[in-house]
Amino acid sequence: MEKSYDSLSVAINELKKEGYTEDFNLCDAGIENKAKKNIHKAVNLNVLKYYRFEGQTNPDDSTILYVIETSTGERGLLVDAYGVYAGNVSLEMIEKLKIH
Repeated sequence: MEKSYDSLSVAINELKKEGYTEDFNLCDAGIENKAKKNIHKAVNLNVLKYYRFEGQTNPDDSTILYVIETSTGERGLLVDAYGVYAGNVSLEMIEKLKIH
């Protein structure tokens, strides 16, 4: 059975304890690890799991937490608004993050 979490903050804290410590952010070229000052393209990512969370007061305030491992071994998390891809995110990245 897949593990579930009551809130985004609980999920982040638990997953960090499991070694997913890098903080990834979407950018035009893929995802960025600001701490290590590098960018990973979609082809170099493996989305291991994802978790959806709805806002307590407004169901439209939904987020997804992606659990990601890169081809270079970086393990971390990406938080994004559900279904919204602002900016110039590549089609490859949109496909990589699409929930099937």
